[in-house]
Amino acid sequence: MAGMNNYSSLKFQAERELHDDHLGKEHRTGDRDLHLSVPCSPSKKYSDTQDDDTSVRKYLVVGVQWVSLVTENLLSHPFVVLRRQCQVYNASRRYHLHPFQLLPSIAHLHRRQGLTTLWKGVGSCLLVRGMTLAIDDFISKVTSWPKEVDSRTTLKRFGQHVLLKCISIGLVVPFHAASLVETVQSDIASEKPGLFDVFREGSLRLLYWSSPQKGRMLPAWALIGPSVSFGITKYLFNLVIRGVSSRIIRWRITNSQDGQSGKSQDTTLEHLNGEIYASLIAILTTEVIFFPFETILHRLQLQGTRTIIDNLDNGYDVVPILTNYQGVVDCFQTTIVSEGVSGLYKGFGAMILQFAAHVAVIKLTKWVVNQIVEVISNRPPQLIVKYYNLDGIASNSRSTTLSPSLSSTEMEENSLGQNSLD
Repeated sequence: MAGMNNYSSLKFQAERELHDDHLGKEHRTGDRDLHLSVPCSPSKKYSDTQDDDTSVRKYLVVGVQWVSLVTENLLSHPFVVLRRQCQVYNASRRYHLHPFQLLPSIAHLHRRQGLTTLWKGVGSCLLVRGMTLAIDDFISKVTSWPKEVDSRTTLKRFGQHVLLKCISIGLVVPFHAASLVETVQSDIASEKPGLFDVFREGSLRLLYWSSPQKGRMLPAWALIGPSVSFGITKYLFNLVIRGVSSRIIRWRITNSQDGQSGKSQDTTLEHLNGEIYASLIAILTTEVIFFPFETILHRLQLQGTRTIIDNLDNGYDVVPILTNYQGVVDCFQTTIVSEGVSGLYKGFGAMILQFAAHVAVIKLTKWVVNQIVEVISNRPPQLIVKYYNLDGIASNSRSTTLSPSLSSTEMEENSLGQNSLD
C-alpha cells in the first residue's frame, strides 16, 4: 500500500515537472507569449483615476479664473455706465445713493432705449484697458522695470514699478477721457461712435496740450496731474488691501487644513477662491473710499465735451452737461456748496448693485465648481489590471479594466487552467 502511494506521488511529480518544462520551452521559443494576469500594486490601482481628477481640477481652476475675469470686465459694465452717468450730472435732483431709487430709472431706460443702452462704451473701455497693459509691457521691456510686484520685491524695484505705473496712467489719461464720453452719452441724442474713435478723440486731446479745441474743455496738462495722483494712490491702496486680505484668507485655509486630523486634501480650489475674494474685497474697499475723488475727476474730464446724457431722475429725458470748473479744488468746492457732501457720492447705489451682482456670480460659480468636485470625489475608482509575461516584463500591448468583484486568485486559476489545456 505504501509502495503504491510512493509510486503515485512520484508519477504526479514527474508529470508536474514535465508540464513546467513544456511551459518553459513554449515561452523560450517565442512562438507565443504566455501572460499571467497579475493585479497591479495598491499604490497603482487608482493612478489613472487620480490623474483624471487632477486634470479636471486644473480645468476647473482655469474656468473659475475666466468667470472672475469676465465678471469684472464685462458683466459689471452696465452698472459702471449708470454710476458714471450719475456722477457727471451735477444738476440732478436724485442722488441715487441706494439701489432701490435707481431701479425705476433702469426700467424706463430699458423700455425706451432697449437693454443695449447699458452696454454703450464697452468696446472703448476694453481698448483702453488693453492699451494700458500694452504700455506697461512696452515700458517694462525697454527699461526692465517690473510690471508686477510681490512680497519679495526690493524697495528699488518697487519704486521702478510705481514709476512705470505713473507713466502708463499719464499716457492713457486722454484716451480714458474719450472712453468716458462714449460711456455716458445718450444713444438717442448722440451718434454712435466707431470702434476706434476712442483713439482718434484721445489723440486730438493729447495733441492740444495747452489750448483745447473746445470752449470750456480743460487742457491735457491740467488733467494728467490729478489723474496720475488719483490713479497711483488708488492702485497702491488696492495693492495693500489685496495683500492683507490674501494673507488672512490663506492663514484661515491653512488652519482649517491642520484642524482636520492631518488629512491631506487638495486646496487648490480653496486658495483660488481665496484669491478671488481677496481681489473683490480690495476692489470694493478701494472703490468706496475713492468714490468722491472719482466723481470730481470724471466731471473735469467730461467738461467742455458737449456731451448729452440720459436723465436718470426719471429715465425718459436727456440733458446736456454744462459746467465751468477751473480745476480740482474749484470742482470740489462748487460741488460741496451746490450739492452738499452727498453730491460727491451720486450713483453710489449703482456701485452697490455692481458688487452685489459680482458676488452673486462668484457664489454661483463656486457652487457649480463644488458640485463638480463632489461628483468627481464620489466617483467609484476602476481597478486596472496589467498582464505580465513569465519573465516579469509588463506587456503594454494588453491591458484591460476588470470588475473589482473578480479577484486575482480567480484570474490566476483561470489562466493556469487554460494553459494546462493547451
